[in-house]
Amino acid sequence: MKKIAVFPGSFDPITIGHEDIVKRTLALFDEIIIAIGVHSQKKYLYSLEQRKEWISQVFKNEEKVKVDSYKGLTVDYCKQINAQYILRGVRTSKDFEYEKEIAHANHSINDNIETVLVLSRPELSFVSSSIVREILSNGGNANKFIPKNIIKHF
Repeated sequence: MKKIAVFPGSFDPITIGHEDIVKRTLALFDEIIIAIGVHSQKKYLYSLEQRKEWISQVFKNEEKVKVDSYKGLTVDYCKQINAQYILRGVRTSKDFEYEKEIAHANHSINDNIETVLVLSRPELSFVSSSIVREILSNGGNANKFIPKNIIKHF
């Protein structure tokens, strides 16, 4: 059976932290689907189409990486596409506690889907889409936090 992982998030925008997690875990899975969760109540800085395009550009040379979007529960999306794993990056102990609770909830909904938590590299532990959005919204230069092949868009 093909090992498929879903890496869910808003990716508003994708950061070098996201890129690093995916690249470091490519050897673990046959396919990684970077899945943009769409929530009607959430306000995004960038359109879904733009985020998909940027992620596709970042991973254009990685055959094992696909980009998709979904609505609803991540665990339900995983079931729809026959993914057995949810991939999540963990930057801090606060992230770990949050991700642990979600993993337990997901496992209680569908015990065929495992969550794989990957620790961020220490030098990237402060990088988040929220911080990048704040920098960009205030006219700052966030280039050091954005994957190199999409910097020109910011």
